[in-house]
Amino acid sequence: MSGIRSVARGIGSYLPERVVTNAELSQRIDTTDEWIVQRTGIRQRHVAAEGELTSHLALVAARRALTDAGFAPGDIDLIVLATATPDQTFPATAVTVQAELGITRGAAFDVQAVCSGFVFALATADALLKSGAFERALVIGAETFSRILDWEDRGTCVLFGDGAGAMVLEAVQQDDARGAGLLTTHLRSDGRHRNKLYVDGGPSSTGTVGHLRMEGREVFKHAVGMITDVITDAFAATGESADSIDWFVPHQANRRIIDASAQKLGIAPEKVVTTVDLHGNTSAASIPLALDVAWRDGRVQRGQLVLLEAMGGGFTWASALLRW
Repeated sequence: MSGIRSVARGIGSYLPERVVTNAELSQRIDTTDEWIVQRTGIRQRHVAAEGELTSHLALVAARRALTDAGFAPGDIDLIVLATATPDQTFPATAVTVQAELGITRGAAFDVQAVCSGFVFALATADALLKSGAFERALVIGAETFSRILDWEDRGTCVLFGDGAGAMVLEAVQQDDARGAGLLTTHLRSDGRHRNKLYVDGGPSSTGTVGHLRMEGREVFKHAVGMITDVITDAFAATGESADSIDWFVPHQANRRIIDASAQKLGIAPEKVVTTVDLHGNTSAASIPLALDVAWRDGRVQRGQLVLLEAMGGGFTWASALLRW
């Protein structure tokens, strides 16, 4: 099928310098390394330094993605930044990144779908590129979840970390059905579940930032089914399957959810990219972080099929299939 496709030209990521291990957390709250690893697969997480903002993390990841793509900032005319932890209520964190990169044309804005944010941003950028309104986009997922955690709540504070990842997309006329580019995206939400994973504050409700709250068992109960739902849709839309994809890069939330989803879908374990042990759940940043690791260590190669998925607060859930 010929037409314009959004082709991934480069990717980059960034994790703050400070590492908080499970052992360090066990000195602050009633938990152990064994308890955390057994239930989540997480061994450590990165925490932004004082004064280090979401935009700072996003900017480093964006510059690394541009370098990987071989583009200058001036080549970009669209920035879509996914975050649930913006620098400010407004303006959008994306415009701060735009300004710091020296970009003065096009558009920059944020999207908010929590952990599904990067795939929602990818789909948004893809639609705008295909419309012909823009030529090249920076799609960024960046979070400083450490700022909204209750560090006394062992059910949540052990799970999350800070980080950022970015991808450069370019609109390309693609006449080869097996050519590179984003093949399909599938986005879902169901607000009936909003109180199962939420932040108990906000400008309109409490006038405060608030803290993350989660019903862990409920999230786990819904996660695998929702994830497989949008992946099945991606396979149906493209004619691909668990056998034909080369890599599965899921949202890095919990090792048990990742393993259970892959097993239910029939995706071989050796195709699954897992980095959750290194940085915990970085929400909208986790997919590009994991993909960047697999690209740089040589696992992901040009021409391969890469499947992305995520589920987050709302609930939101989404999938994307692209030929790298």
